[in-house]
Amino acid sequence: MEVERRSSAPAIDESLYSRQLYVLGHEAMKRMGFSNVLIVGLDGLGVEIAKNVILAGVKSVSLYDMKPTEVADLGSQFYLSDADIGQPRAQAARERLAELNAYVSVAVVTELPDAASIRRWDVVVAVGQPLSLQLELDEMARAAGAKFIAAETRGLFSSCFVDFGEGFHVHDQDGEEPLTGLIASITEDDDGCVTTFEETRHGLETGDLVTFVEVQGMTGLNNSEPRKVTVKGPYTFTIGSTKNLGGAYKTGGYFRQVKAGKTFDFKPLRQSLMAPEFLVSDFSKFDRPAQLHVGFQALNAYQQTKQALPRPQNADDAEELLRLAKDIAQRQTDPVVVDEKLLTQLAYQARGDLPPMNAFMGGLVAQEILKACSGKFNPIVQWLYFDSLESLPAAPLTEADCQPRHSRYDRQIAVFGAAFHAKLQNTKEFLVGAGAIGCEMLKNWALMGLGTGEHGAIFITDMDTIEKSNLNRQFLFRPKDVGALKSAAAAAAVTVMNPALTGKITVHAERVGADTETIFDESFWHALDGVTNALDNVEARKYVDWRCVYFRKPLLESGTLGTKGNTQVVVPHLTESYSSSSDPPEKSIPICTLKNFPNAIEHTIQWARDTFEGLFLQGAENANLFLSQGRSYLDSLVKQGGGSTQIEIMEGIKANLLTHRAHTFEDCVAWARLRFEEYFANQIKQLLYNFPPDAVTSTGAAFWSGPKRAPTPLQFDASNPLHLDFIVNAANIRAYNFGIPAVRDAAQVAAMVASVAVPAFQPKTNVKIHVNDAEAAKDADPSDDDRIHGLISELEKVSVPPGGYTLHPAKFEKDDDTNFHIDFVTAASNLRASNYAIAVADRHKTKFIAGKIIPAIATTTALVTGLVCLELYKIIDGKKDIEAYKNGFINLSLPLIAFSEPIRAPEYKYNDKTWTLWDRFDLDGDLTLQALLDHFQNEHGLEITMMSCNAVLLYSFFMPIKKRKERLGMTMVQIYEQVSKKPLPAGLPALTLELCCNDRTGEDVEVPSVRLALQ
Repeated sequence: MEVERRSSAPAIDESLYSRQLYVLGHEAMKRMGFSNVLIVGLDGLGVEIAKNVILAGVKSVSLYDMKPTEVADLGSQFYLSDADIGQPRAQAARERLAELNAYVSVAVVTELPDAASIRRWDVVVAVGQPLSLQLELDEMARAAGAKFIAAETRGLFSSCFVDFGEGFHVHDQDGEEPLTGLIASITEDDDGCVTTFEETRHGLETGDLVTFVEVQGMTGLNNSEPRKVTVKGPYTFTIGSTKNLGGAYKTGGYFRQVKAGKTFDFKPLRQSLMAPEFLVSDFSKFDRPAQLHVGFQALNAYQQTKQALPRPQNADDAEELLRLAKDIAQRQTDPVVVDEKLLTQLAYQARGDLPPMNAFMGGLVAQEILKACSGKFNPIVQWLYFDSLESLPAAPLTEADCQPRHSRYDRQIAVFGAAFHAKLQNTKEFLVGAGAIGCEMLKNWALMGLGTGEHGAIFITDMDTIEKSNLNRQFLFRPKDVGALKSAAAAAAVTVMNPALTGKITVHAERVGADTETIFDESFWHALDGVTNALDNVEARKYVDWRCVYFRKPLLESGTLGTKGNTQVVVPHLTESYSSSSDPPEKSIPICTLKNFPNAIEHTIQWARDTFEGLFLQGAENANLFLSQGRSYLDSLVKQGGGSTQIEIMEGIKANLLTHRAHTFEDCVAWARLRFEEYFANQIKQLLYNFPPDAVTSTGAAFWSGPKRAPTPLQFDASNPLHLDFIVNAANIRAYNFGIPAVRDAAQVAAMVASVAVPAFQPKTNVKIHVNDAEAAKDADPSDDDRIHGLISELEKVSVPPGGYTLHPAKFEKDDDTNFHIDFVTAASNLRASNYAIAVADRHKTKFIAGKIIPAIATTTALVTGLVCLELYKIIDGKKDIEAYKNGFINLSLPLIAFSEPIRAPEYKYNDKTWTLWDRFDLDGDLTLQALLDHFQNEHGLEITMMSCNAVLLYSFFMPIKKRKERLGMTMVQIYEQVSKKPLPAGLPALTLELCCNDRTGEDVEVPSVRLALQ
């Protein structure tokens, strides 16, 4: 046994694990760094589990599987090749698995563990193993204090068992940030009713625990023992008696939710077999777990007796399985009546091994391993069964159609038959995006054989290149690929997995959008059988969705957010589209809160991020525009209007090119020191001059109360690391703007800053500070012509050296740890937080918020893509029953797996005709306007009142009569070119017209769009 424990885990490589860290956190990652995992069984499911766990970053993974590689293994075990046939599966895959993560030791063991050696591992996983071995491993693991998991997939069925022993403690059940809220009042009585400000609901649930800070007038509540909450409304909850806590509540204060852990006691496998506890994975199949619990035991008994699994579609073998199942069902603590139809399907598919099912279960089990290692998130208690029988083809299968062909696809053919497999091979699918989901999708497609047939094809596009932070979850990429095009690298990687894809993948590096419709043109879309999105932004998703609706192509949509994921299937003429519904917009922070009245670290981080843009990006860009265009640029600013905005831009140009133009690094340090004084001392002093700490409102209430915190100016101290950090980072980014070499030595910078002269603060009596955004909008600063003209006169004095002069704008980049960007935002945010007595945030949290990072982990991605590909089987089969399809919603931290039927496409009516978003009118582009009007009147009973194309109005009932008559004899192309004053692009295949119509009763009705074919 090669694995040995070490006394310490390596430091966490944040550039590699950055997205995962925002899912698990540093403490959980550290605990994982001490954890050793043994995986027994390296079939398709085993390698999925190993891949996900290695990417996650445990200490070591040991592999046991002495079974020789067979041709059929290549259909699901993506790290095996033809050259490995005959070699032990674990040994053949070890090197490729080890390449996934240099921080994880990957070893092969050649003997199963015994009671002594099993202590070397923290988690033992049995994959596709006989029940007798599972029982033996579970008993040894429990005795050694190790965690045990068993899992297997059989065609479209899968099973997972979890045993983490007795007294397993979970530190954080869901991974969500503790809720906090600002207090408006607290009653002094036996109930202690807390009311929060009506800006944000408190979000608590009855039974939650909360603590309090900064409460004035009821000081005994601050930092006391957690209080249990009883929710009374969205803005109120009670906490029990608040008497004798230092008097009545006065003002201020925050509540903070306390995340309570939970301890689980697991039953051993032998006991749990007879009295199982299920996690339901699909509530539409509530009775399935008990049936499959019996069925999988019967399958094991069959295999032990026959030394083989039941043959595909063989009635005799299925009958024998049913006999065994009925006997086992009666021995359960709660006897089960066997569902013969269901367990017959289990027998028929027992020899099947499907990549999507392995991806689903591989993501799920790997996350359970991480829970076992880290104590983060709720584990499965204790059995989970999952099936996707809806994915079977509608056409009846025969035993002959499911016989092995001695090919890598035999175990897929065992489930779906050769005829369906041929259909899958000849599918043309478009994958939009080759990131985390895209990599997993391509892997599944390669193993399934999608697009490998004579008429099949795969198209991929992704404009991004590979970064180091991608390697933790975009598993097709290696360190050598950093900087390469994602789509090309991913295509090359999956072609190695399945050489039959050679010449079948077309790679693009363009985003799919309006500006690339000459590349992804009508002929491209018409040739496709379907589209799969692997995108990370809503706008791109909506555009692809619109094209799929226009060309009536099925779309598979999915997304992940940490341990959460969702899938959506869009089927022409059946379901709604992706764009039919949308999430509410993200809540923005009021500008006045950012500028003057922050009360949360999120406010100061956003302020620091905005400050970065103004100082280092926009300021440099504006200066460059002035240097290149001169006076004409200033004139264009004056024409744009905006008053204070004009002045702000010109003042910035003046600072960059005149008053604070940097020639040396010392100049940059001096500039940074003045910025410190301005932001964290002078602006605060001015705010307190306008609104002293004892200021009151017109109603006599204290001005500094509720969400408004009275700030305190900072006194610069070079010995304070936070103060000096700001100078170091600000000066270095400023130096980058001016092409001056960096100085990273803080001691050198401290010496430079000591000599900087800082003018004394003088309050301004004519400055108005707005209390809220509505007041700011009402009092928008008018243009100050004298000041603008004065600035123009000063800027005309700027001298440009021979050969020109250009600043280097600093575009914010969160993933480069050497560019000072995140460090500046962290320092600036924390200094401003110090002004307002807000708890500061570390660099990790600041990077997450400022960089708007989407938390990601390989386990969720694998599971989600598995669900997507199970829906792909249905789409390829052409299912017309909406009940066959499923949208998925998962949260591996709870854990929760839920499904819903897709929403049917909404129906609309005009006259006696019903239509959906999938319908349109297809007409000849040579029709004149008169012919078009007559066609709709005579054929559809519709009077066209308005008609437009690409926001160009071509016809309306309120047009002058003369203009309407002129257009009646013209085609729509002629009218469009006349109105838009530009010719249509050569080769344009069609025009899309949007209509407003009245029905036969004269009522305004919605109607489909019109496609006018031009070619």
